[in-house]
Amino acid sequence: MGNHPAYNYIQDPQVIYDKSFATVRAEANLSQLPDTLHDVAIRLIHSCGMTDLPDDLAWDGDVAGAGRQALQSGAPILVDAMMVRHGIIDRNLPANNKIICTLNDDGVADTAKAQGTTRSAISVEHWQDHLAGAVVCIGNAPTALFRLLELLSEGAPKPAVILGFPVGFVGAAESKDALIEDAQDIPFLTVRGRRGGSAIAAASVNALASGLS
Repeated sequence: MGNHPAYNYIQDPQVIYDKSFATVRAEANLSQLPDTLHDVAIRLIHSCGMTDLPDDLAWDGDVAGAGRQALQSGAPILVDAMMVRHGIIDRNLPANNKIICTLNDDGVADTAKAQGTTRSAISVEHWQDHLAGAVVCIGNAPTALFRLLELLSEGAPKPAVILGFPVGFVGAAESKDALIEDAQDIPFLTVRGRRGGSAIAAASVNALASGLS
């Protein structure tokens, strides 16, 4: 094999972040968003490379304010998948916040099989002792978001904020439409349609924890 030529690319991490965020600001239309969501939207775009993402964002309430206050007060972060958990930057969490994923808890798989539903839906039932005032971040399973909404309608404790980004072709758009239609006065942020995913979901928490730093 011959020698590879030297590639000319930026290696300084801070320069990469700065140039990336500047590019997002230049190419994305953030004008329809409240100022408090600009940093969050930039983080979301940075995580997926889609500068048109703000066109599909939907929210209600003071998402950034409620989420940041919850994190600063030490609230737990409830996630539906380990991919979301691993995307959250622990060192930036303001109060060493506990990140809880119950997907692999004992009994979840067996109960899901017995009830003919998904592990994600059953795992959300294990959140109930932690829900009050929590930051909920869903980046994978539509059934997790649907089940959360059902539990809340049945009287489960209310989280501080819902970051709802399930992804896919079956139920994802519908679950987010359900959140938009009836979030039960809980501040929320979501993206309409099929788009979502663990990277976007984790980015929303990272934005609330530390903005663009």
